Amino acid sequence: MSKKVKDFFLDEERWIEYGFILIEIIFIIFLAMIAVKVGKIIIRKVFQVRMKAPLRYSERRQNTLFKLLENVIAYVVYFAAILAILSAFSINVAGLIAGAGVLGLAIGFGAQNLVRDVITGFFIIFEDQFSVGDYVRIGASEGTVEEIGLRTTKLKGLNGEIHIFPNGTIVEVVNFSINNSIAIIDVSIAYETDIPKSEELIKEFLTHLPAQYEQLVKQPELIGIQNIAATEIVMRITAETKPMQHFSVARIIRRDLKIFMDEHGIEIPYPKMVMYQKKEGSVDAGIGEPAKNGDKEKSE
Repeated sequence: MSKKVKDFFLDEERWIEYGFILIEIIFIIFLAMIAVKVGKIIIRKVFQVRMKAPLRYSERRQNTLFKLLENVIAYVVYFAAILAILSAFSINVAGLIAGAGVLGLAIGFGAQNLVRDVITGFFIIFEDQFSVGDYVRIGASEGTVEEIGLRTTKLKGLNGEIHIFPNGTIVEVVNFSINNSIAIIDVSIAYETDIPKSEELIKEFLTHLPAQYEQLVKQPELIGIQNIAATEIVMRITAETKPMQHFSVARIIRRDLKIFMDEHGIEIPYPKMVMYQKKEGSVDAGIGEPAKNGDKEKSE
């Protein structure tokens, strides 16, 4: 073993210095962990107080912001701890930060789209434009929000497909899950039907629905005659439902209304065909007369 190696291992002052550095590093890590834990507790308490306030806050937004702030505190504290550890090794932290700043600036110019995606993603979360579980339309795509990141957003379509959008490209969003939805049901009845009587019966039918289906916010309304077509009269019903329940409510009302109309003799229009029988001995072959009782045929 050479003399330099012996001097290195037998240098008491050096090992004492290394011991103090090790203790300092352990202390910095311990202090950082305590700071992160205390910061998370403070954030949790603040959000608990906000949720108990008389003002109504969105629980989805509170949870999203809570997780975001927790991560931000952890990143800031641990970054400061890394700088403190580097200082303990007598590394010039100021020069390192300056160099990192120049490098970050260069990367920023080369990755402008990435920076734009991150900034847009932050504002999507902060402003609660939409949250995980919401049904939204972004551009030409509709679906349920599966994931919101700082860089991308993922939608799951009705057929199971996944749409991935860079946040910077999200310009216009339609959120269907924030307010109550409206179910629109068009009902067709035959011309032969007594319209005033049908309206009264349908209104009576609608009064019983809120007690049967909790998805309804209030009693559905019969707006009136929506259209007069060649073979039918179309009446429109609107029903206010809880967010995103209008699809299922519309199907339920159509089913129950069909049963109700059958029970009360309200006729639903269907295609009809009347056949005419040519009159024997007619001078004009193109002229005929309707078939009589037994000859008249009607097909559905």
